[in-house]
Formats: sequence, structure tokens, C-alpha cells
Amino acid sequence: MNYAELELTLSRRDGDRYAAELRFSQPGSDADIRLMRDAALIRLDHAALAALASDPAEYGRLLGQTLFADEALRRGFDSARAGAATLDAPLRLRLFVGDSAPELHALRWETLRLPDDDAGIVTSERLLFSRYLSSGDWRPIKLRPKSDLRAVALIANPADLARYRLAPVDVEGEASRFGTALAGQMPLAVLGRAPGGATTPALVDAARRGCDILYIAAHGALIDGEPWLWLEDEAGATVRLSGTDLAQQLAELTERPRLIVLASCQSAGNGEGPALAALGPRLAEAGVPAVLAMQGNISMATVERFMPAFFKELLRDGVVDRAAAAARAAVRGNDDAWMPVLFMRSKSGRIWYVPSFADDNRGRGDEKWEPLLATISDEECTAILGPDLADGVFGPRREVSRRLAEDFNFPLSPNDRDQLPEVAQYLGVRKSIQFLPRTVMQYLADEIRRRHAEALPEELRAAPQGGSRRELTQRFERLIESAWRAQVAADPAEPHRVLAGLPLPIFLSADPSSLLTTALRDAGKDPQEVLCPWNDFCRQAPSVYKSEPDYEPEPARPLVYKLFGRFSDPESLVLTEDDFFDYLIGITRNKDLIPARVRSALSDTALLFLGFHVDDWYFRSFFRSLMSQEGGNRRSRYAHLAVQVGPDEERTIAPALAQRYFEDYFIKGADISVYWGSSEDFIRELDRRWKDW
Repeated sequence: MNYAELELTLSRRDGDRYAAELRFSQPGSDADIRLMRDAALIRLDHAALAALASDPAEYGRLLGQTLFADEALRRGFDSARAGAATLDAPLRLRLFVGDSAPELHALRWETLRLPDDDAGIVTSERLLFSRYLSSGDWRPIKLRPKSDLRAVALIANPADLARYRLAPVDVEGEASRFGTALAGQMPLAVLGRAPGGATTPALVDAARRGCDILYIAAHGALIDGEPWLWLEDEAGATVRLSGTDLAQQLAELTERPRLIVLASCQSAGNGEGPALAALGPRLAEAGVPAVLAMQGNISMATVERFMPAFFKELLRDGVVDRAAAAARAAVRGNDDAWMPVLFMRSKSGRIWYVPSFADDNRGRGDEKWEPLLATISDEECTAILGPDLADGVFGPRREVSRRLAEDFNFPLSPNDRDQLPEVAQYLGVRKSIQFLPRTVMQYLADEIRRRHAEALPEELRAAPQGGSRRELTQRFERLIESAWRAQVAADPAEPHRVLAGLPLPIFLSADPSSLLTTALRDAGKDPQEVLCPWNDFCRQAPSVYKSEPDYEPEPARPLVYKLFGRFSDPESLVLTEDDFFDYLIGITRNKDLIPARVRSALSDTALLFLGFHVDDWYFRSFFRSLMSQEGGNRRSRYAHLAVQVGPDEERTIAPALAQRYFEDYFIKGADISVYWGSSEDFIRELDRRWKDW
């Protein structure tokens, strides 16, 4: 569903006056529509609002009268609602409070009512309300398919709660309600059923192992500006966990939960003091895309109705603010219906996606599989593998890039820190080009050890001290293979393993590791690696075409053509921005050195792109060289396919528009169909369909 977007920004002007601005955009557009000539000035009477704290209806009326006292602001708001209604689109209203006015977070915006409308404005699915928070965490919001989601419930009931004059927590009741709300649609782990199970280490470990929805039911409070949760120690006694510590520990994880639901009292602030110090906003600022929290001592009656309604709606489409609106409507008659508050840093509001072809909305997506399977069966498919296909071993290369940028004081834009070629360019200039491959491999090795420590042989768990470049490279390759074998043992549909079992004669690989070659050998094949001749070293390197000029790739003896070099030959690696420019120049000048069988495969077979981001250097460099190849008119005879994860929210202003742009780039520019999903999603489906075929 497409949404109209309205962002209400509040910032301090002077004294008790605040500037209010509106930004509106129509569904499917990233263009802002000007609703007001100048910012409105509003004056908030905090004392008068505090005096109405016990009467949510009157509080909401006063808040609405104050906010919409400015006629231009009211007209702008009405215009946005009317525009959305005309387009039959829900209006997504995001409240953004500027850093200059943190005290506004303590106000109960969820009670807001229009002056001439006695109903609250945030209990309708036609108006989706959330508090939008920016984050200092530049890592993109990465969604996963719904089928892979996992949930964790931490339910803390320390044995000594009476000491703090707190009521016991019904562990089984909470677990049952949460499990029922999920309706069996994802695996659920419950921490707290056994005494001493709801501990901080257990919580962090569960999040580290993979947790998409984290539900925390525990007593909590905001004390002297610091949020606290009453958790357990290993003996079952109370241990208080500060919001600062929890947010910091979650922020340090490679991947954080997509949604955290805080069923503890006062988890969004209690209306007293700076509510930004409360747990909900802190978790959002630490990089969690969506946090649903309570901004007061919410009643069990409201929780028991709100939570099932929220999760029932969430499981429909994964849109958090729509689910929250529907759940608020379910408890609108309760005095504390305003207490659940949603903090988001996700513009789309979505916490998962459903893998599909770009044509699925026209009922044509399933038609793409049969031509692909037929070309694989006929040995007329060429797999083009990007570096992201090995993320299961290395983790996202962007994580490594960010660590390098941080450790070596990369001075350019924070957005550039996750582009390894740009960071490598800086390192090459600051240190030396000779130093660069060793450093990149060292950081990749550290990431492998961090991710796979328990699965590695003892001799590979510690970083080596000294050694020649050759020794370090060989040890690095052994480390990669060990981590990969652990991946295969855990997942039979590991991408390299599945691809190695297909009758493909040629693989073009942008990954410098030997994972694919190892997988092919495990499959009983005899792969031949050849370096793309982009520089002098690659042109002089040994090649099967030098020893066997008549070599013809076949599934039993496939060609693995290394597009951007390999770790075992550091001189062949394409790492820096300058390397990529030299790469384009080199392969243009040396087209005749590219094996004829590779050139013909690019025009006379079906192409399958896996493991690329359309906006990264590896894909753009290869794709431009592909489009300049002769025989492009013959490519239209085959059904080509690119597997692509949807655009990251942090890297694109309008993800939906970016997705359509990428579709046009592939489909209109090169007649390549797009499968929106991860390579792992696609490989699992390909494995299943190939076995059926």
C-alpha cells in the first residue's frame, strides 16, 4: 500500500514558543509539497497541560487547541488530510522533535484531538502516527523476509519483587499471550520461564544470535532521568538494568532487533522530566528501527487487548505504525489508551519484506522460473556472483569498511564509510598501496573470527602474530574455508553449495575468495580459475588457456572467471576507487585477452546476477563493461535475472522510488528481470524448484 507522508517538525524558537513546520508528499513521490509559506509559531503551556495529566481527553483537547491555534498550520494539516483522502491513501503522520526542544518528548502527543473533533486523531488506520527519531547509527535498516523472522520474549519475574513493593509478573500468562498473538508464524524463544532465565546476558545473547521482534515484559521505572528494568540474576533475584547499558549493548551488535516491544511500566517516560532519557527513545536512537513502549503505568486490561490487536495487524503486512493505529482503536475506550507510544527511525514503517519478482503484482512473477530452469538444464546459463554472496562467512563488507574508516579516522562523509573502495582509496593514500591488501584481509579475518569463533578449529581462532604475506594469505584462506564449512553444516541450502551442484559451465565471480572453487571441488568437479586481465600482473598470471589453448568449459570442469582478482594474489585485487577506474580502462584495452568463451557467454547465454547491490562499485564496473560488449542485441533471446535486495532506507531518500528506478535500470536498460529479495531467499527457492525440475 502507498501512503501519503506528512512530517510535523517542532523546534524551539525562544522562551516557551516553538516553530512548527509541515512537509507533505503524495504517494509514490519524493517531492515535498509546500503547505505553509512560513513556519508557524506556537506557545505551549506546560503547566496547564501538566494540570490535566489525570484527564487524557481534556489534555488532548488543550494540546490540539494549542498546536492548531495557528490558522496556517491548521489549514496545512487539513490540506494534507484532504489530499490523502482524495488519493484514497492513508496519511502517515510523523512527529519530529528537534534537538533544541527535547522537553516536547514528555508531552502526551498520543492524546491529541482536533479543536472541532472530539475523537482522537491517532486511532484510525487512515492516519498513522509515530514519533520519528533520528539516530547517530549510520548503518542501514536491513529488512529480512517474513519467513526468516524470529521472536524472543524476555519475561522477568524476580523472586524478591515484594521487596520493592512490586507485584509478581505472570510469566506463563505473558508468554501465552505473546505466543498466541504471533499465531505460530515465527519461532519464539521465551527467556524467564525458569528462575534466573531473564538475565541481561541471556537477553543480549538472544539478540546476537538473531532476533527480529524482541518483547520485554518486566517492571520498569524512570528514576532521576534514567530508565531501569527489573531483570534477574542467575539465582532469580532482582538485577536492575539501566536503559543506557541496554541501548549501548544492543547498539554494539552487528544486527539489532527490527522491533522492540516494551511492556514494562513507564518505558516511554512517565511525563516527568526529560522523556528522551526513557528507554524507548534511547533504543530507537541506538539504531532499533521501531520501538513500541509505554509512557505510564498502563493497566493490564489495556495491555491484554492492545497487544493481541497489534501483533494480529503487524503479521498482515509488517507495517508497524499501521498496526499500532489499529491496536489503539481497539482500546480507544480505555482511560490509558494513549499510553502505548511508537518511536521509529524507519520511514517506511516496515520491518520485513516478502521476496518476489518485480512482475508479481501483475501475476507474472512465477513465469520467470521455468525459462531460468530450462537454460540451466541446457547448460546455457552463466552465473555472475557478487561479493555479497559470501556475507554468511564474512558478514556485510560494509561493516568491515566502517570499522576500517573508524580505526583510520576516515575524514569524509559518514555515508561514504560503508563504501570499501572509498575507504580503501583513503588508506592507500595515507599508508601505501602495498599495505592495503594485508590490512583489508586482516579486518576481514577479524570479522570471521568474531562471527564464527565457536565453529573454528582451535589453531585458527587467534589472530596470527607475524609471518610473511604468503603465510598470512594461506592462513586467511584456511580461515575462510573453515567458516564456510560451518555455514554449510548449518544450512544445506548455502548459496555456493547449491550453485556448485548445478550444471553451469561458467561462473563469473566478483568475490576474491576461493569459496566457489572449494564448493565446486566438494561437488566432485574440477574448476579452473582464471584472472580477468585488468592489469599487468593478471595478464602474466598462469591460466588454463595458456596451458590448454583449446580448453572448453563444461559443468564437470567449469571456468571460474575472477573479475576483480583473488586474495591468494594480492596484486590482482581491485580495491580502491583508482583500481576500479584502471579496471575499466584495462579490460577495454585488453578485450582480446578475455577468453572468447567468456565473451560469448555474456551475449549468448542467460545471465543470473547474484550477490550484488546495484549501487556498489563492483556491480557498476562490471555492468558498464557488459553493456559495452559486442553482441548485446543477441542477449534479448534469453531470460536474464538479477536478484536484488530492496534499497536501504538510510542510503536512499525515497526507497520505493529508488526500487522503481532500479527496475527501470535493469528491465528497460538491459531486459533483465528483477527478483526482490536476498540471494539466500532466491537460492532456497531455486534449490527447491531445481530438485522438482
